[in-house]
Amino acid sequence: MDSVPAIVFKGVSKGFDAAGAGVKAVDGLDIGVASGKVTGLIGPDGAGKTTLMRLAAGLLVPDEGVIQVLGIDVVRHPLEVQSSIGYMPQRFGLYEDLTVQENLDLYADLQAVARADRQPRYRELMQMTGLAPFKRRLAGRLSGGMKQKLGLACTLVRPPRLLLLDEATVGVDPVSRRELWSIVYRQVRERGMTVLLSTAYLDEASRCESLILMHQGKCLGQGSPRSFSEPMRGRVFRVSTSSLGRRSLQGRLSAEPGILDAIIEGEQVRVVTRASGDMAFAGQLSDVDDLRVAPAEPIFEDAFISMLKRDEATAARTVPGRRKETPGSVPDTGEVIEVRDLQRRFGDFYAVRGVTFSVRRGEIFGLLGANGAGKTTTFRMLCGLLPVSDGVVRVAGLDLRRAAARARGRLGYMAQRFSLYENLTVAENLRFFASAYGLSRARRRERIAWALEAFELDTYAGASSGELPQGYKQRLSMAAALIHEPDILFLDEPTSGVDPLARREFWQRINALAETGVTVLVTTHFMDEANYCDRLVIMAEGEVLAEGTPADMKARFRSPAQPDPTMEDAFIGLIEQHEQEREGVA
Repeated sequence: MDSVPAIVFKGVSKGFDAAGAGVKAVDGLDIGVASGKVTGLIGPDGAGKTTLMRLAAGLLVPDEGVIQVLGIDVVRHPLEVQSSIGYMPQRFGLYEDLTVQENLDLYADLQAVARADRQPRYRELMQMTGLAPFKRRLAGRLSGGMKQKLGLACTLVRPPRLLLLDEATVGVDPVSRRELWSIVYRQVRERGMTVLLSTAYLDEASRCESLILMHQGKCLGQGSPRSFSEPMRGRVFRVSTSSLGRRSLQGRLSAEPGILDAIIEGEQVRVVTRASGDMAFAGQLSDVDDLRVAPAEPIFEDAFISMLKRDEATAARTVPGRRKETPGSVPDTGEVIEVRDLQRRFGDFYAVRGVTFSVRRGEIFGLLGANGAGKTTTFRMLCGLLPVSDGVVRVAGLDLRRAAARARGRLGYMAQRFSLYENLTVAENLRFFASAYGLSRARRRERIAWALEAFELDTYAGASSGELPQGYKQRLSMAAALIHEPDILFLDEPTSGVDPLARREFWQRINALAETGVTVLVTTHFMDEANYCDRLVIMAEGEVLAEGTPADMKARFRSPAQPDPTMEDAFIGLIEQHEQEREGVA
C-alpha cells in the first residue's frame, strides 16, 4: 500500500458570495487522505463536504492554500488530476433517454477507454452491479438504487486511482446500499483504489477505515470510527419504561438539561448525556416507578451529535404548538386510512398488487421497501395524485375513487424532492399554499406568521426558496404541508439527503404532531427512522411482505447469532427471504 497520501490539503480556503454575503465553504483546511483506504467525509448540511470534493477534483480553484492529489498540484494541472480520478457527484449525469448499455458506451467514449478493453470491463461491472439483465432498459426507467449503481459503473468504466463519491447512497434502500458498499470495497481490495466518500448515513461511518469530521468549513477531527466513539463511553445509555409510551419518554428525556440527545431506538430511548457517568436525569423522572437505565455501547453517531449539537434547548421554537381541534376533525377512534386489495396497473405491469392495511388516528405508520417496491406508487394513490386501478381506498372517511378532491383538502403532502416554487421567496410560497388550500385572508396571515416562527424561517422570509440550505428547504416544505392544519400528513422520504441534526429536529416535530392526533404516513430509507413508527409495512415488487410494529419485525430475525437485530437486519432479511421464495417458485 502506498504510504504517500492520495489527497493533501494545506491551508485551503474557498469562499462564495451567497445572497450578497460572503460565505467560507472551506476555511483553512489541513487534511490528508491515506492511499488505498476508504475514508469517510462526515458533516452536517453546509459543512463544506461537496466543496472539498470539487476542489480535489480540480473543478473549483481555492482562494488560498495548496492541494495535491496523487502527488499532482491540482491548481496547476487540473486536467492531469481529472484523467486519474473518478468523481460521482450527488446528481450524477445519467442520460435517461439512453439505455444502460448506451450510458456505459458514452462514458467509455468520454474516458477514452480502448475498444479492446471495454467488453471485459462491461462484464465485470454488470456482474458487480447486478445490471446485466437490464442492459437494454432506459436509464430513466430504472429504480433509484439501480440508477445509483449504473452511475457508479459509469464512473468506474476506466478504473481510477482515486474515487470521489459525494453522497452516492442517498435515497437508496438498505439492500442497494449494501451492494454499493460491496462494489466500493471490491475496488479497494482488488485494485488498491483510494476512496473518499461523503455520506448522510452515520451508520456507514463504521464501514470506513478513517473519518474526517467537518463543520462550517473546518476539520473538527480525523481518525478511525473507534477514535471518535470510545471517548463517549460512560455517556451513552438505553432508557425504557412500561409506564410511558416511547414518544412521551423521549419527549421528557429531551427536556432534561443534562441530556444532549435522546432518540427512539426500538422499544427504548437512547440517551447521550453532557457529562460522563451523569445519570442525574433519572431523578427528574422519579414519578416513573419502573424506569430502567442501562449503559450502551457508544457509536460514531453519539460522538457526531455530541460535537455538533447546539447547546441551547430547541423546544419552544422548533416544535409546532399543540394543534387546535376543529369540529371537522377526524373522530378520536377508528381508522383514518383504510386500504383493501389496492392495485395499480400500467398496461400489463402491476406496480401495486393486493396491498391491504389500515392506519389509526394519531399513528405514525411507515411504508418501507426496496427501490421499485411500489411504495411511492401506493403513496401517490393514497394522496389522490394517482388513479386507483382496483381496490378500496378510504382516507379521512372519504372514498378516494369518488371524492379525491375533498379528501386532498384534509391532507398535507411533503414530496420526496423539494417541490415548492424555487423562484418564489419563502413568504411567497407560504402565501401561495395558504391560498391554494382556501384559507381566509385573516387565517392566512395567522398561519404564515405561525409557520415563519415555528420553523425558524423568519430571517429567510424574503430569500429565494431555491437558494435555501437543504435543511431549511425541508422546513419550508413541511411548513407548507401543515399550513392548513391537515388531519393526515403524508411524508415521502422527507429526510433524504438531510443531515442527522436536521433529521432529529424533523422527527421531534413529527412526534409532537402525532401526540396531538395528527396521523402520519411516511416512507423512508433510513432504517433507524422506522423505529419512530408505531406500525409499518415492508413491500417488495408491489406486494406487502410483512406488517407489524418495529419490534415484531426485529423479533422475526432474533437468534443466538443475532440476539439484538436492527431494523436494517429485519429489512434485509425479509427481502432476502422473498427473493429466495421467488427463485424457489421459478
